[in-house]
Amino acid sequence: MAIVEFDQQLIKRYDKAGPRYTSYPTAVQFNEEYTADTYKKFAEKSNQSDKDLSLYFHIPFCDTVCFYCGCNKVVTKDRSKAMPYLERVFKEIEMQGKLFDSSRKVNQLHWGGGTPTFISHDEMRQLMAVTRQNFNLHDDDSGEYSIEIDPREVSRDSIKLLRELGFNRMSLGVQDFNPAVQKAVNRIQSREETLSALTAARDENFKSISVDLIYGLPLQTVESFDRTLDELIQISPDRVSVFNYAHLPERFKPQRRINEDELPPASIKLEIFKHCMEKLTNAGYVYIGMDHFSKPADELTIAQKNGKLYRNFQGYATHADCDLVGIGITSIGTIANSFAQNVRTMDEYFSKIDAGELAVFRGVEIDNDDLIRRETIMQLICHFSLNFTAIETRFAISFKDYFANELERYRVMVDDGLITMDDHSIKVTSKGRLLIRNICMVFDRYIKPDEKTSRFSKLI
Repeated sequence: MAIVEFDQQLIKRYDKAGPRYTSYPTAVQFNEEYTADTYKKFAEKSNQSDKDLSLYFHIPFCDTVCFYCGCNKVVTKDRSKAMPYLERVFKEIEMQGKLFDSSRKVNQLHWGGGTPTFISHDEMRQLMAVTRQNFNLHDDDSGEYSIEIDPREVSRDSIKLLRELGFNRMSLGVQDFNPAVQKAVNRIQSREETLSALTAARDENFKSISVDLIYGLPLQTVESFDRTLDELIQISPDRVSVFNYAHLPERFKPQRRINEDELPPASIKLEIFKHCMEKLTNAGYVYIGMDHFSKPADELTIAQKNGKLYRNFQGYATHADCDLVGIGITSIGTIANSFAQNVRTMDEYFSKIDAGELAVFRGVEIDNDDLIRRETIMQLICHFSLNFTAIETRFAISFKDYFANELERYRVMVDDGLITMDDHSIKVTSKGRLLIRNICMVFDRYIKPDEKTSRFSKLI
């Protein structure tokens, strides 16, 4: 991959705050006018389609707190706290299952957290059994059934059980192999722990194993992260996610324990990620987009090559044709042309479920303009190119007329070398790929030009 350069003026111009575009409209637009009754209405519409289903389960428990974390979590060493929560999850699964046609196959299933392996083996078995009773899961290995793993929290027996339960994909949280960085963010994890979990997953024939890294953490430099990349390349996972650390201490209390003076500046963060792109692509990985890399034979790479890649709340994914059902606190679903989110706290969740109600508390209905803009953003963030004719054909619009203001705003990005543009298309350059969120934001009608907002993380 060609080396790209940024001067300080360019960094300053584009180091704004903005969405990661795991949805459009983003969660900032969710509102409480969207209720559980609204959700049921969209579930009925959903059943009139031929779409398969995707299930997401939020298991919020963690044994220890990682200072960088912005997830909704419950930090406790008391394992007995899991079952009261799971009992409500079982009830929600039953309620949700009744809303969807039983003939609809679950092509994707994901347990996220928190730390999903916080729960016991018996609890894992029970959760999967209740899911199978209420949703139409695959009996073979053809579904994409994935789980997030903390290598410090999993044994070889656990990984063997997960495979038996039907999981065939796994993501391992690593963040950084550097001991000083690990100490600074309270995530002490040896290379041996990571390698042990990865080896066990390979021995159990997991189809895809991903490793998650984070750049922008305290004490990180290009040189220190290079050593982490060396170790990563040596263990050779199928996929690598390199997330941009979002420092929002006013929103996430654990981040207040991070020493801000030790955080690398935007220019260094950009250099770290540039180095990641160069090193990982030289090692044979394909840059999928934004924060994802995968091997040439991986499903993500193939989906991108076939024009079928898209993004959801778990990042890049391969099944754009699924409706997503979110289960558990703070989970987000995508049902027909709407997004819906569950309540955020245990007390609210227990109260809703115990009353026999869905836990949905807000969401947003997607109008036609949202659909047009969502498809436009999706093409850019997944494929680094946008064909005007394809959008015109699908939505019966004149692209240049519909997006006249946006195309005018793009002229600065053309001059800055982020994109090339002609009468029929936009193509993102190597430099622009590093700033793909900035490029997508131009089409976001909810963000005004030059708007300053703390609702999102910094783009660099």
